Amino acid sequence: MEPVTIKRVSSKQELKTFIRFNYEFYKDSPYSVPDLYDDMLGTFSPKKNAAFEFCEADYFLALKGGKVVGRVAAIINRRANERWNKKQVRFGWIDFIDDESVSRALIDTVMAWGRERGMTEIAGPLGFTDMDAEGMLIEGFDQLSTMATIYNYPYYPEHIERLGLEKAADWVEMKIYIPESIPEKHQRIANIISQKYGLRIRKIKSKYEALTSGITHKIFELINDAYEPLFGFSRMTQKQIDAYVKMYVPVLDLRMVTLVENDEGELVAVGISMPSLSKALQKAKGKLLPFGWWHLLKALFWKRPEALDLLLVAVRPDYQGKGVNALLFTDLIPIYKQLGFVYAESNPELEQNDKVQSQWQYFKTEQHKRRRCYRKDI
Repeated sequence: MEPVTIKRVSSKQELKTFIRFNYEFYKDSPYSVPDLYDDMLGTFSPKKNAAFEFCEADYFLALKGGKVVGRVAAIINRRANERWNKKQVRFGWIDFIDDESVSRALIDTVMAWGRERGMTEIAGPLGFTDMDAEGMLIEGFDQLSTMATIYNYPYYPEHIERLGLEKAADWVEMKIYIPESIPEKHQRIANIISQKYGLRIRKIKSKYEALTSGITHKIFELINDAYEPLFGFSRMTQKQIDAYVKMYVPVLDLRMVTLVENDEGELVAVGISMPSLSKALQKAKGKLLPFGWWHLLKALFWKRPEALDLLLVAVRPDYQGKGVNALLFTDLIPIYKQLGFVYAESNPELEQNDKVQSQWQYFKTEQHKRRRCYRKDI
């Protein structure tokens, strides 16, 4: 049996190979959604990814018989480790052929890399931060992935579990079917909580307002506050927020962005959604040029798919559990119907996050995917 060789990525060409391995490996899968190559270059670049202010990373290729057969990123997020009092090395962007010598070599490499830096635990798949895709798919292998999630073959979790890693956390994903009209109970709750707490809907009227009024930065600060207690989260820095504002504002349909403010004009909740880009990204094959941009623009603005992605729903901690989400969706449901959407993809929600799960109780839903973060002491 040929041995597995591990090579640390140390050149632009090797980084290109690292990124492209996933595209080639899944090119025949009807369910995998490729990332945009330029986005991945930015993610892995210390000069472009603001997370490198508090993260350290290396990328590794597995070779067998001179052929690339796997890849993995080793990451230390110092802010998350400080927040959760851990000495944790993360593995992310892991792919491998169905050969345990390959998966073992990749995980062993990350564990050794982490131990050299004083880490005592390995966990993953995780990215640099929660804004990266995380969690290995363990159910729903016959479902179309989303641009915000990982797709992997069914044998991946079998390998990881044979290597001695155990469940650290699970996320579930839901299809939420758009009702013909706002559910009566939902509307009643929205009316009650808007009066009780003095809440009102705010819409952003233009990209100019989004970029110049400071509201988008307030949205990301709200996300920091709302998500801080969640598994593995580390607060976004100002530099990260600036980058996300620049990335997302140009492609958002502002009709699909809803804010909730209180009587003092403070932002207390936000819901951001967009047309699903899954099929458009498949057609683009990870490239904007020469024609990838056309498929994406068509899905965003002209010929929308039947699915939309709920990119995020965030409620300020002191307003959580009070039904504020009902106010968001009484605004958004008519817009979804007007734009022709059939269902929404929730994207990953922590299975124990009852506050998030309960917001779908008045809708027809289908839990169609589950993904897992694994861990092991090293």
